[in-house]
Amino acid sequence: MSASEFPGPGLSPDQWEHIQSLAKAISPEQALWLSGYFAGVRDAERREAGRPALAPDIPVARPAAAPEADQRRLTILFGSETGNSRALAQALSEAARQVGRQPTVVDIADYKARQLRDEQDLLIVVSTYGEGDPPQGAADFFEFLDSRKAPKLPDLRFAVLALGDSTYERYCEAGKRLDRRLEELGGVRLRPRVDCDVDYDEPAAAWTADVVAKIARKAGRAAAAADAPRGAGAAALYDKRNPFPARVLENLTLTGRGSTKETRHIEFSLEGSGLVYEPGDALGVAPRNDPRLVESLLDALRLSPSAPVEIKGRASTLAEAIEKDLEISAVTPRFIEQWAELSGAEQLRRLLGEDAAAERSAFLRRNHVIDIVRAYPVAGLEAQTLVAGLRPLQPRLYSIASSLAAAPDEAHLTVSTVRYELNGEPRSGVASGHLAARAEPDATLPVYVQSNPHFRLPADDRPVIMIGAGTGVAPYRAFLQEREARGAKGRNWLFFGERNFRSDFLYQTEWQGWLKQKLLTRMDVAFSRDRAAKVYVQDKLRGQARDVFAWLEEGAHVYVCGDAAHLAPDVHETLIGVAQEQGGLAREAAEEYVRNLQRDHRYQRDVY
Repeated sequence: MSASEFPGPGLSPDQWEHIQSLAKAISPEQALWLSGYFAGVRDAERREAGRPALAPDIPVARPAAAPEADQRRLTILFGSETGNSRALAQALSEAARQVGRQPTVVDIADYKARQLRDEQDLLIVVSTYGEGDPPQGAADFFEFLDSRKAPKLPDLRFAVLALGDSTYERYCEAGKRLDRRLEELGGVRLRPRVDCDVDYDEPAAAWTADVVAKIARKAGRAAAAADAPRGAGAAALYDKRNPFPARVLENLTLTGRGSTKETRHIEFSLEGSGLVYEPGDALGVAPRNDPRLVESLLDALRLSPSAPVEIKGRASTLAEAIEKDLEISAVTPRFIEQWAELSGAEQLRRLLGEDAAAERSAFLRRNHVIDIVRAYPVAGLEAQTLVAGLRPLQPRLYSIASSLAAAPDEAHLTVSTVRYELNGEPRSGVASGHLAARAEPDATLPVYVQSNPHFRLPADDRPVIMIGAGTGVAPYRAFLQEREARGAKGRNWLFFGERNFRSDFLYQTEWQGWLKQKLLTRMDVAFSRDRAAKVYVQDKLRGQARDVFAWLEEGAHVYVCGDAAHLAPDVHETLIGVAQEQGGLAREAAEEYVRNLQRDHRYQRDVY
């Protein structure tokens, strides 16, 4: 009898069937958590019965442990933009507790870098932001680590889990930097670094199990099962792996006639979900690929839509898998490698060379999957082979443009529809295209809430300066709804930028209403295409430098939301200039002034 058929000690066939079904439905991290939860429940029952926890007549598997693990301090650091690293760090923490360790879990943004010299066992989960940068909140830590001030670490044992996106050339670079630098400072790896793409579940779970086995307490010592999490029933029922089917209530075009872009306001019902959020959080939306694109791809591949395939242990048809589960727009190096082998195309093989980084990056930008399979056809392709080369379709995150205090059981989004031409054909963004074309009222889309603790309103009496362009205005609508509902007395100043006043003034009547109520204290707008000389929000910010600096000196919190490539660095540079000009500071001192705003969580950014 195989392991999958054996019904465990004392289990009925029905119980075993339920366990097998659950095991297939949950992620590796959830399995780790559940193992600790059930251990804690069992031990609590034994203590209530007056029996010792972890009685010797019940066999408990324990990983082999390093002899010195008992006395060593364990710290888990995470650096995150979207919350994935935070979730993995928490799962890692729970797993460590199950083998007797008591970790301290800290966001790198809040970590005092000089404590590094005192660390003994250090586990780091870190994402890479954009083209190789660390998460915004982790910038100071990276700067310290790369400086002469960084201490020698001969007693440190460490391990790094790096998250990234392989469509970027400097894939997982933040994790690689930490891994290299900790070794240079004298640290010893507990386990080799693991680099994870957007489909990180399996490699992250394997790394976690591997590292936890290495740091476990001595086999003869009891694990801290009593500290296992309680009250599982209170946990959110819906999350990234189990999103809620939210009904579309409204889907309206915000931009007016003659606009050069399309921006939509979409309202979802969260009724019955139990989902809650705070202003500043994001809504994850799980889109589907355009059915017309799926049909075109299958035609190009000469594959049957009904061909059977398996996706992570689940049976599906090829058409359903491509529409719901697989990424067919963005091309990854993994797909190029697979298609080069299948097609024998020399041009694709050349792109894989270490000296072809720039050419490969340009090729990835110029082509989608359908373009490659058309250019380099493969005869006799098996459906499952195609599936193996494609990565999972990922949810898209959108800043929530509403407050639960103003719109109970609802989440509103502000979405710019991405449309462009590529290789002679019209294309659209996977999620924004879905929301624009196929998310009519009463349709349902899977959603979940993604917390963003680094973009939060301050105390009600504190002033706030909100800076955003385009859809970056979304969280500020939520901020003002929340402050209105709470009767907050803090002043509010909005800087908003878009292309044209007549067609692109998003939520104009709402801002004007709040100005009339004096909830919105001030508003400065920049419409870049209304005149020959383009004016942007940073120009408006610079023009109000004296008052901006006065607000900062009075304790104002600054928020920036929008484009990471242009808006965020331009506004950052402008804030340094404001501190120089109005504070009478040298450049270096002005930079430190702005850094202190960040350290004090008075300068927060949500950029993409």
